[in-house]
Amino acid sequence: MNLSKTNLSKTAILDAASNIGSGVSRRQFIKYSSGLLAAMSTPAVLAHGHGSDKGAMMKGMHKSAVGLQLYTLRDIMKVSVPATLKLVADVGYSEMEFAGYFDHSAKEIKQLLDDNGLTAPSAHIQLDAFDTNLTQILDNAQTVGHKYLVVPWLSEAQRGTGIAPYQALADKLNTIGEACKKEGITLAYHNHDFEFEVRDGKTPLDVLITQTDPDLVAMELDLYWTVKAGKNPVDYFKQYPGRFKLWHVKDLAEDGSFADVGTGTINFKEIFAHGKLAGIEHKFVERDQTTDRIATIEQGFKAVSALNKGVS
Repeated sequence: MNLSKTNLSKTAILDAASNIGSGVSRRQFIKYSSGLLAAMSTPAVLAHGHGSDKGAMMKGMHKSAVGLQLYTLRDIMKVSVPATLKLVADVGYSEMEFAGYFDHSAKEIKQLLDDNGLTAPSAHIQLDAFDTNLTQILDNAQTVGHKYLVVPWLSEAQRGTGIAPYQALADKLNTIGEACKKEGITLAYHNHDFEFEVRDGKTPLDVLITQTDPDLVAMELDLYWTVKAGKNPVDYFKQYPGRFKLWHVKDLAEDGSFADVGTGTINFKEIFAHGKLAGIEHKFVERDQTTDRIATIEQGFKAVSALNKGVS
């Protein structure tokens, strides 16, 4: 059942919510989407009014804003993008990072963001997509309001062997980044743990940082994967100040698995205390796998809101 469009009935959304099977109960979904459900039988001006007020309040506040990588809620997004965005706005988030539009046009996404007083400063775009669809990607980014487009992942084939594939990737990122910059957008690269594996005496992430132009390519540091690889994010901030404009804020459990932010082993206070040194602009809560998605985003919002007070 595809319920991602806006012309949904209340029953359809609630029935679908009860069948998500991804750590979201019907009761939880109702709790946060009740306003959206009411709006379905009410003139849209109510939603527009709320969005306009909140959007105005958030201008100039992005460094203290709390963002969410919507990959965390991918199963709910498949059910209803409108209800999902209403949900995260009600939790308190103000910034979104997209990982797909789920059959919506860029114009529709922008309208849904406006309706809920949200912005989407960033989106993940697979590397190959830039080869085949660059113009459309940039057009979409302009429409939605993305300031960053992030390469999120490399397949094993793209990683190849030795350090040469990363040296070639750095050149490619510079080329794509130049095209993005012409449209007022910045390209970024998101790491996992494999970029810390030494190849030919060099670390891939260091190659990507040192061989890309800071004016064309930023870094989105995933704090979980960095710490899991045995590295301290603060060491990277000190070595490459100003390069880490975006963070993925997710926690590491003692057994190495994912944990809700603030419940695991990562010293976020130390990391956030070096935010200015890092160059941080946007922080996105994320958890790749969880048994309770709504509890995860609630805890993430609470933790990052508190941590933001220590950013310096």
